[in-house]
Amino acid sequence: MCAAGRRWGRRERALLWCVLVAAWEAAWGQLRYSVPEEMPKGSFVGDVAKDLGLELPALRDGGVRILDRGRTQYFALHGKTGHLVTAKRIDREQVCESAQRCVLRCEVIVEGEMQVYGIEVEITDINDNAPSFREAETELRMSETTAPGSRFPLAEAHDPDSGRNSLQSYELSGDEHFSLGVQAGPGGDQRPELVLAKALDREEAAFHELVLRASDGGEPARTGTARIRVAVLDANDNAPVFSQAEYTLRVPEDVPVGSTLVTVTATDADEGIYGRVKYSFHKISDRSSKLFNLDSESGQISLKEDLDFEEISSHELEVQARDGGELFDTAKVAITVTDVNDNAPELTVSSSLSAISEDAPPGTVVALLHVQDRDSGANGEVRCSIAERLPFQLEKSFEDYYRVVTARELDREEVAEYNVTVRAADGGSPALWSSAVLALRVLDVNDNAPVFAEARYSARLPENNAAGALVLTVRAADADWGQNARVRYRLSEGRVRGAPLSSYVSVQAETGALYALRSFDYEEVREFAVAVRAQDGGAPARSSTATVRVFVLDRNDNAPRVLWPAAGAGVVPRSAEAGYLVAKVVAVDADAGRNAWLSYELVQAPEPALFRVGLHSGEVRTARAVSERDAAKQRLVAVVKDHGQPALSATATLHVVLAESLQEALPELSERAAGADSPAELQFYLVLALALLSALFLLSVALAVLARVRRAGPPAVLRCLGAQRFSVAGAAFPADFCEGTLPYSYNLCVAPGRAVAEGAWLPPPPPTPNRGGMCIAACC
Repeated sequence: MCAAGRRWGRRERALLWCVLVAAWEAAWGQLRYSVPEEMPKGSFVGDVAKDLGLELPALRDGGVRILDRGRTQYFALHGKTGHLVTAKRIDREQVCESAQRCVLRCEVIVEGEMQVYGIEVEITDINDNAPSFREAETELRMSETTAPGSRFPLAEAHDPDSGRNSLQSYELSGDEHFSLGVQAGPGGDQRPELVLAKALDREEAAFHELVLRASDGGEPARTGTARIRVAVLDANDNAPVFSQAEYTLRVPEDVPVGSTLVTVTATDADEGIYGRVKYSFHKISDRSSKLFNLDSESGQISLKEDLDFEEISSHELEVQARDGGELFDTAKVAITVTDVNDNAPELTVSSSLSAISEDAPPGTVVALLHVQDRDSGANGEVRCSIAERLPFQLEKSFEDYYRVVTARELDREEVAEYNVTVRAADGGSPALWSSAVLALRVLDVNDNAPVFAEARYSARLPENNAAGALVLTVRAADADWGQNARVRYRLSEGRVRGAPLSSYVSVQAETGALYALRSFDYEEVREFAVAVRAQDGGAPARSSTATVRVFVLDRNDNAPRVLWPAAGAGVVPRSAEAGYLVAKVVAVDADAGRNAWLSYELVQAPEPALFRVGLHSGEVRTARAVSERDAAKQRLVAVVKDHGQPALSATATLHVVLAESLQEALPELSERAAGADSPAELQFYLVLALALLSALFLLSVALAVLARVRRAGPPAVLRCLGAQRFSVAGAAFPADFCEGTLPYSYNLCVAPGRAVAEGAWLPPPPPTPNRGGMCIAACC
């Protein structure tokens, strides 16, 4: 029971181990295939697309490719089927030489995923090579005194095939004096030896011809032969003897060419020609024969070419010492090449992106790197790094592959292009390093809205501008690039004085220039606001808005307009003192500011010293007391000017009559009325006719009323006529006649038919500083 339990436990562990190995291979994307050597180009190796779950469209688009390790491309990926096929005829013996197991490695790189999968392809051997000897014919010289049982090494046959297809056995034929012996070498190889089975006699036979046949284990078997000719010599008592049967040495790979590596020594007890020893290589590979030189006289082995640990790390030489009688001895020289840190890491960019979107999330793969160092030990341990200030980092991918991924979010507006330097350094002392530069362009994403140079603009445009005049230019900049940074402008909806904003101004979509669509009148529109929207060309688009306040500047395009006095005449008593208010010129200007500031000036007067006008008030007053010498009729012309550039003006004409009483002034007033050249004469007559009709109507009503009230007593109008026929102005007068307007009022009683004749003037008040008289309503 216990034994059975242990057996089941072993099976379960074995099953678990297989599952773990399969899981490990799946996790690392490792695929294993095999294919016989010498298959024609395009031969099927494995279904990579199926085994890795790759989509055929990705294969057709070139998003998946094969990368061979080494300088030769042995495999390719069929774009339509996803099969791994041979890219050329593969000769196992050429590719792997004497290796028992020939494995070629390559990687499948999926560009879109920046993922790498390893593939191992074992090249299986076919029996395409027969055993062969280095020399087709070999001559041996033996003394007739050589004792039976002596053994003489023979040249080995070489079969580059492996397994059963490699060399399996030797066979000797041709003479009874010799037999074949086979010794096992350190590597398991068979080393043939010629064994002397029967004493030699030169007088009987001076030469012996033998044939050595080597056979492999293939089906069918292949063979190779070498002819051996043994020459029998006269007696040579002693053969050379090496001081060591095997010489072992370790040589650094950077030893200079020409250096002596070792000296082999063999001695011969004979004298003369039989004691003279010469050295030669008895067994050496082609590559080793190019590297080492053996001095036949001294036995010094020197270096002919540079050693390379990464190419061949050990060499086995067989040296033969032969005397003058053709007796010899052999010794083995084992040379181990030690590694020197003479190879910098090799950093290869297997796949990389040329551009990446700035909104790519952290961890996005941008490049796949392969790094290797042909040195061994610490010299071959490679460490890769990227500058910490860059937003990238390295991650281990598969075996010697690294992925360059983003460490944080990118911002094209901050850095538009990166040159990422990946540095690979080995563990040697001093360390060797290499680097690769990845040029990565950051693609723009519309993550920035246009930004106006100013959040609020103000523009000043003089009125009476021409339609199409430039108001101002707004500018918005977008930190993005390309179409995302192309800004177009438009007006937001709005109204000005009930009219659409678009009827007042327009904006040029490309430049942001704001133009007036009409001529503005300051007196109608003094200011208005415009909302300009800047929108980029991204998808979706981003926008921002700025407010433009347009101020219409006043121009002096309106002359002052006189509102008062109208055409007519005024009466000034001759008793008026200085400062007497004659009239007030009232004018307005539709402009604003300085253009509406008015000033008054008398430009024409018969008596320049008699009247003056307030510069800013427009009040016309007497500048001195009226005298008897002053003309009765005075025509005054006042000019009203604004302060524009150039100034505009208007005139007001005042006709003043100097008289002591109304009866005295009436003729002059009547003459003025008769001779007045009114520009609205027709209107005057119409008004006059209407007034007469109204007067007749009122007179009829008044007579009717008078007849009815005659019985009750004296009419109120008679009582009024019986009273004083003048009105006294209030005692209070403004202290300063030069400023303000003089308030005044009158009580006027009218009797039928006597209104003009019954007017009377009050005597002037006593002289008082800065006091004025009164003004009849006709001149006010």
